[in-house]
Amino acid sequence: MDYSELFEALAELEKERGIPKEYMLQKIEAGLLAALKRDVSSAESLAVLVDEDAGTIRLVTRRTVVEELTNPGTEITLEEARAISPRYSVGDVVEEEIDPHNFGRISAQNAKQVIIQGIREFERDQIYNEYQSRQHELLSCVVSRVDRRGAALALDRTEIYLVAGEQIPGEVLREGKRIKVYVVEVRNSTRGPQIMISRTHPGMVRRLFEMEVPEISSGVVEIKSVAREAGSRSKISVSTNVKGVDPIGACIGPRGQRVAAVVNELNGEKIDIVRWHEDPEEYVAEALAPADVTCVMLGNDHTCRAIVPDDQLSLAIGKEGQNARLAAKLTGWKIDIKPESELELWRERMEEERAAAQAEEEEAPEEKTESEAALSETEAAPEEAVPEQTGEPEEKDEQEPVPAETF
Repeated sequence: MDYSELFEALAELEKERGIPKEYMLQKIEAGLLAALKRDVSSAESLAVLVDEDAGTIRLVTRRTVVEELTNPGTEITLEEARAISPRYSVGDVVEEEIDPHNFGRISAQNAKQVIIQGIREFERDQIYNEYQSRQHELLSCVVSRVDRRGAALALDRTEIYLVAGEQIPGEVLREGKRIKVYVVEVRNSTRGPQIMISRTHPGMVRRLFEMEVPEISSGVVEIKSVAREAGSRSKISVSTNVKGVDPIGACIGPRGQRVAAVVNELNGEKIDIVRWHEDPEEYVAEALAPADVTCVMLGNDHTCRAIVPDDQLSLAIGKEGQNARLAAKLTGWKIDIKPESELELWRERMEEERAAAQAEEEEAPEEKTESEAALSETEAAPEEAVPEQTGEPEEKDEQEPVPAETF
């Protein structure tokens, strides 16, 4: 039977979808064997012979010629073999071709299902391997469908879904609009690869700046940290080790073009760019921008107190505490913001508490228990005077002798 059209279709499939012809031939063999095992005795030795050059696929059963038959599925008697061809002798293998047209409907359906499943498995593995290496990167997609649960995005030969919870608040997506999404994770499940994407993840801000700012992609400027409340505001801290390079100016760009491109992609989200400092006090002060900070006092357990002018207090805290929250996320410090008017009062309290603690430490050693006090008094009491011994015995008052008692 001529299968030249099948081989041409496999070549076209390899060209369009990237599925290797050898892989598909293996799946075709598996599908045909599944059909053979249904229509032919499972004990028989089955084989699929593919000849791509000749353009043929042969389905055969193989049985060994024996003098005495013990397993009809894999053996054939010499008499039966010579009835097929006189050239057979004991030990030879007899191949009998099977006409695929004799397959039953269910068998043919099983063969088709195996082949289709093979195509799907390859495409799933191909998608997983392709996007596994693109985790934490940006993908450029086109909105193909929008519903109340989210939006379907067309990406090359596949479609990914952006759920409503991962969309930027207030953003309106329309069919045909091109957007960028951040790949959070790629999972390989029983239902196929799952590409988890987001437009609210802080990593998206980082990747957008890497795309827009050449100094970041080249390593001259480094993004140290990102804090984000999607749809409202983000803060990023940047630094550089190259003298003469302004990391903040590099991110802003000529006439603000670079940061404007990022803001436009994020649907107008405000972005604060601050300079990173190794000194935590300076870093916290920078992170509270645009507010001016008078001083920062560090405490225990990564806590600190920032003192700001009274007229800068609301600006430092931000609307509903947003500026303070983002600064805390950016620096990793818990920040307590106080106005300058409370600074002196706070210092007085601290001095009072410190003096009280010092006084307690000084008084503690002087306190003694009653037993310790009594013992101290005993040890401190003067000893009774002992008369000096001389060579002459002391004079004693004369007393009448007392007669001894006898028993």
